[in-house]
Amino acid sequence: MTHQITRFDATKLAELIRTREISPVEVMQAHLDRIEAIDPTINAIVTIAEGSRDAAKAAEAAVMAGEELGPLHGVPFTVKDSIDTAGVLTQRGSPIFRGRTPDQDATSVARMKKAGGILLAKTNLPEFSYWIESDNLLSGRSNNPWDVTRTPGGSSGGESAAIAAGMSPLGLGTDLAISVRGPAAQTGITSMKATHGRVPMTGIWPRAPRRFWHVGPMARSVRDVALAFSQLAGPDGQDAFATIFGQFDADIGLNPERPLRVGWMVGPGFGPVDPEVAATVKAAAEALKDLGIHVEHVGIPALERDFALDVFNRLHVMEMKPAFREATSGHEAEMYKMSRTMLSLPDTSMSDFIDAEQAAERLRDGYADYFARFDALITHVLPIPAHKHGVEEFAIDGQTVDATYLQGATVPLNVTGLPGLAMRFGTSREGLPINVQVVGAWQAESTILHVASLLESVSPVQGIFPDL
Repeated sequence: MTHQITRFDATKLAELIRTREISPVEVMQAHLDRIEAIDPTINAIVTIAEGSRDAAKAAEAAVMAGEELGPLHGVPFTVKDSIDTAGVLTQRGSPIFRGRTPDQDATSVARMKKAGGILLAKTNLPEFSYWIESDNLLSGRSNNPWDVTRTPGGSSGGESAAIAAGMSPLGLGTDLAISVRGPAAQTGITSMKATHGRVPMTGIWPRAPRRFWHVGPMARSVRDVALAFSQLAGPDGQDAFATIFGQFDADIGLNPERPLRVGWMVGPGFGPVDPEVAATVKAAAEALKDLGIHVEHVGIPALERDFALDVFNRLHVMEMKPAFREATSGHEAEMYKMSRTMLSLPDTSMSDFIDAEQAAERLRDGYADYFARFDALITHVLPIPAHKHGVEEFAIDGQTVDATYLQGATVPLNVTGLPGLAMRFGTSREGLPINVQVVGAWQAESTILHVASLLESVSPVQGIFPDL
């Protein structure tokens, strides 16, 4: 039964707990056993939450007493180690923060607990959440459950690996340019970066540059992402970016007066894309068309005029470096290679910074024009499937690019604040997951969740797990 429990999604677990078919104690123990068996190979978990078993016993008692139960009652969840957890180590992937134990939960963690979820463990990441691989001097390198010689991505790579391997049904990651959606694509799970400001970043570090950072749910099903997001969304009175949105409502965002209109593209404007990945995006578009949805192959001229990755790089370096210098002052010998690289980057000139600000506005205008005519956009998440550890240069469709180009299709949504969901829809020749990205207009999470659920219903890769 243990192995079966760790393959259920969070929604199913909550249902089985509510109907007393399994107990929260059984569910918690099954995941702890899975971690013990699998994590020595994957290295996704950095800290087991002390008190998780006691919390499961309390959840079981509430069920037996007939108390009112939250939508995630008794369901374990994991959290990236850059997100504060009260009384549980939050060390940010760095020896500089070794032993750091917050007094308060981040808003996102508190909301998961309020919904009945039980904190199971913290997951691995690159130092300070700043790279596309999850490796650091404190807790080492995480491996991909589909092939341990490959990365599960970054910066939420430990989270993606834990969920893909059945060590956790549900979790929280953060996303600056790729970090929730990229790892999901590399491990074949589902994740969503909502509209900027939908979910407060309170209790998460780093937050600079705040206008690009997001926190979002990661899971093995679209319905789990929707359920978690429904609990996470809304202002908290502390994050100023999270003060303008009302509570998420799954019924908002779909226009009953006309059919859905969906476009799909793999470029230009995103950089080179592997033909296998491009074929998967086209297959997802064709699947929607077969369901009766109006689908077109499209282009967004603004993405061709201003390469979003270049815009992002010119903007975020200037805002990130002061926070890094402050955090590492006096601890330079304990820094890992990527933090050193970030601090060594040249400052953007003021004229280039202003030009990049204007380019970001043009990108927003370009997407606004697109979403005046379409309800959703299907793209790739990554231009290639999960890559080998430590690779810094890639040959993609006849072009040689550096590792930052893996963010080509994800970073436009951070620059513009648009919501995007990553979900698996294909498999490479080497047996690795290939995900697609469903993008929506600002605050239209309900629309992309709807489109993603349609894709999930016809997905050729439903219910496939790594052989561990």
